[in-house]
Amino acid sequence: MTSSRRITYTSTAADPEFRATFDRELGAVRSRFPLRLGGLVGQGPVERERSHAVRSPIDTRWTIAEVAVATPNDVDSAIGFARAAFPGWRAMGWERRVEILSAAAEKIASRNLELAAWMVFEVGKTRLEAMAEVEESADLLRYYAERMATNHGYRRLLARMSPAESTESVLLPYGVWAIVAPFNFPSALAAGMIGGALVTGNTVVFKPALDAPISGELLARALWEGGVPRDALQLVQGGAEVGSQLVNEPRVAGVAFTGSSTVGMSLLRDAGRDWPRPMVVEMGGKNAAIVTGTADLEAAAEGVARSAFGFGGQKCSACSRIYVEDTVAARFTELLVARARSAVVGDPSAGDPTLGPVIRARSVESFRRYVDGIREGGGRILAGGEVLEEGERGFGYYVSPTVATLPRRDHPYFSEEMFLPIVLVERVAALDEAIALANAAPYGLTAGLFAGEAREVQRFFDGIEAGVLYVNRRSGATTGAWPGINPFGGWKASGAPGPAALGPDYLLKFLREQSRTVNGFEAI
Repeated sequence: MTSSRRITYTSTAADPEFRATFDRELGAVRSRFPLRLGGLVGQGPVERERSHAVRSPIDTRWTIAEVAVATPNDVDSAIGFARAAFPGWRAMGWERRVEILSAAAEKIASRNLELAAWMVFEVGKTRLEAMAEVEESADLLRYYAERMATNHGYRRLLARMSPAESTESVLLPYGVWAIVAPFNFPSALAAGMIGGALVTGNTVVFKPALDAPISGELLARALWEGGVPRDALQLVQGGAEVGSQLVNEPRVAGVAFTGSSTVGMSLLRDAGRDWPRPMVVEMGGKNAAIVTGTADLEAAAEGVARSAFGFGGQKCSACSRIYVEDTVAARFTELLVARARSAVVGDPSAGDPTLGPVIRARSVESFRRYVDGIREGGGRILAGGEVLEEGERGFGYYVSPTVATLPRRDHPYFSEEMFLPIVLVERVAALDEAIALANAAPYGLTAGLFAGEAREVQRFFDGIEAGVLYVNRRSGATTGAWPGINPFGGWKASGAPGPAALGPDYLLKFLREQSRTVNGFEAI
């Protein structure tokens, strides 16, 4: 079933027809609890030697899935199957792979409501957030298929040294890629990494996050149904042990990972054991928004609130720092605090809250630690700061959107990724000071500016150290990238160098160049 209305990350309201349709889908999905998942090794499901119960962060009394955790032998076998499938998948030709990825995108689109409903229960996204992610998943496959076709499979004739000699540049796949996806965008981030690897001719062993195995497995099923051979896309479920074995296996030619800086940097350090391996690594951010004295303050407050509190701040692109000029700081802060206080926190399967739960109990404990740390450091909690445990919320993981200040600009919280709905506000004298403070953090993923003068916009573009920039974006100060529109890649500690995801050159990360020079007849 599909929705007639296209929803993206800039969508702000759900119409009654959509709500009613989605309510029916939520009821249908809930009747299927617990879903039995096992991954896939070879052509069949993983045997259930050890299982993991997935409980909804909305209400931990709900067991929404039982997942068979892959054993070391399963992981070893999955790599073997993907390696054996590589020659055939590569030889299939880019035109057929483009057709298959496009067909898989339509499979996702045709069941977008079902996939989004499972995501609501699985990770606690609101209905609009979940629908937008499923739509992005389909668009990612479409876009990367289109990029492969536009570049004619990445074959290009080059200049000649002599009339008798021809040379061609051919970009070719590496082999087996390990794809390790996070919980916060369990479908879209996985679809982008898997789609990039597959359409270029690589094969894949995919490990979803242990907190989000349903979205990962449903995505894999759509790809298989679209025509991806099962051996070419292997699926293993599990936690850190499964992921570690997978990415450290010598038969794995490349790794695509989205997650913490600690794990990402470890992967990059270990990438060149026998020879360098390609790494596609995205590692988060500490994203700043800057508000100047010429800004539209209502738009700035809305854009910051959407980026800071959407999905509980559990986005690598979430806005977690604001530098606002003194002349407008009091009014901007008043507007932002009002938005935080008016935000509704609750069960996204039962209505339309501003935000649902955070993902796990450990996230709630981190929230308590950060709030206590702000107070102990002499800071002020201007809004929020509470763990919400009354009534039905006591069975889930709910915290309040929080606006705070700290007395020291060099406090570690200004450079530490929290992954929670906490945003710090700091006053500055001028734009240049704000840019310098924004750049002081080790991360450089996204950044936003609200300003009313063109010279301020240019100064921001010239000075800020981040890969994804937004100016005067009411729908999201630092968030909301979309395939083919906003290339998404981080600088500094936010990601490995090279072309950005969602952009026109991302597929180059999954390809290596071969030069073919032929004397006597044309290159084949």
